[in-house]
Amino acid sequence: MSEVAVPRQVDVHASQIEIFRRQDVIFHRVTLLFASLVLAALAGILISLALEAAPTFKAFGSAFLWSDVWSVPDDQYGALISIYGTLSTSAIALLIGVPVSFGIALFLTESCPVWLRRPLGTAIELLAGIPSIIYGIWGLFIFAPLFAAYVQPWLQALFGELPVVGGLVAGPTIGVSILAAGIVLALMVIPFIASVMRDVFETVPPVLKESAYAVGCTTWEVVWNIVLPYTRVGVIGGIMLGLGRALGETMAVTFVIGNANRIAGSLFSPGNSIASVLANEFGEADPGLHTSSLFALGLVLFVITSCVLALSRWLVRRANARQGK
Repeated sequence: MSEVAVPRQVDVHASQIEIFRRQDVIFHRVTLLFASLVLAALAGILISLALEAAPTFKAFGSAFLWSDVWSVPDDQYGALISIYGTLSTSAIALLIGVPVSFGIALFLTESCPVWLRRPLGTAIELLAGIPSIIYGIWGLFIFAPLFAAYVQPWLQALFGELPVVGGLVAGPTIGVSILAAGIVLALMVIPFIASVMRDVFETVPPVLKESAYAVGCTTWEVVWNIVLPYTRVGVIGGIMLGLGRALGETMAVTFVIGNANRIAGSLFSPGNSIASVLANEFGEADPGLHTSSLFALGLVLFVITSCVLALSRWLVRRANARQGK
């Protein structure tokens, strides 16, 4: 009787193992399909942009990237103005947004009273959910007039006489400008960067910080020597997340950048970005070089974003390598 039961138990166990193996194979293939869909969509976007932009690169060659002429009547197009506006506004947004986000994250994790920590964190996260067009409307009708009336004259009075910095704040104070677009972008990326920094700062084991405080370290020393090295990878990821948001932002920038096809040395001058040009001209673009040039701008923005992603991956790997050492 027992000799008959043992083979049956072995068969049942073997059949269960086979079922589990098939389930693992199915799960692996389904997840592989999902990942392949993402790669296929990415490749499809890249190929479609390249095909549509081919006439522009065929007509202008690589000079399209550094030409500062964008004239629809003359059918002459160059991407330099838009690239300059995109990079400059994103740089301003990071220069303002990263220190502010760092301070917010430190306050929430190190100094904020317990009763205020949750509502303040929720308020910061709610800022990330505001549609970009609301930021644009607020920037055009509220921020730009106040910026022109109070901030720009003050900046000119403070830095206007300096040799190099004076040129950055020269020109008429009209509100809409490269600097205004960068400040509005900073307000948009701060919730993303601050939320990520706060979350990664909270992953630091309390025993590490308590040990540092026990030997007499100040709060800044604990943050600089304990918190930041422990969360370096997450901090870099949060900053790159904010940079990606700044590079691709459309409506808010379109409202406050001024939409002028020119490059000026002053940050008070209006300009253009890749996203604002696409938003303003794509709906009325004529078939031909105009539409192809807009697709070429989209391809350039895609390449810039890819370079940012590659840079973030390199920084993360470098941080991991240094942390291992």
